[in-house]
Amino acid sequence: MLFRGLHSISLDAKGRMAMPARFRGIIEEHCQGQLVVTIDQDGESLVVYPLNEFEQIERKVAALSSFHPESRRLKNIFIGHATEVNLDGSGRILIPQNLRQFVGLDKKVALVGQGNKLAIWNDEVWNETRDGWLKHKVEVEELPDELKNLSL
Repeated sequence: MLFRGLHSISLDAKGRMAMPARFRGIIEEHCQGQLVVTIDQDGESLVVYPLNEFEQIERKVAALSSFHPESRRLKNIFIGHATEVNLDGSGRILIPQNLRQFVGLDKKVALVGQGNKLAIWNDEVWNETRDGWLKHKVEVEELPDELKNLSL
């Protein structure tokens, strides 16, 4: 399963988001429309995983030591806010109000494909963050080895 691309989407008054048509069949086939929405580890956006993908990651996160502060933080943010949602008959998901409020989702959102998951950003925050990433120049020495050896 592969989610890619950037989609500008409007939330309705109830907080429902229409999934792009190109993803609906994939979601139905891969996970029978069952998804999980939670707060991304950076706290700036939400992430949407197919339920079966999320469960694999959840097991790994749950197995982390509860003595390490970063492990506890990740468990509380990532797993603690995870909410199961279903693709409805119109191809929409309801984003829980507490999650919408946490990352400041309003009428316009940016849905960003990330391979095995989707990220949901406040549209303005996405544009500012993306522009900052594009302006930021990274020295090769700062890159992790995985990126140093990647050819795009």
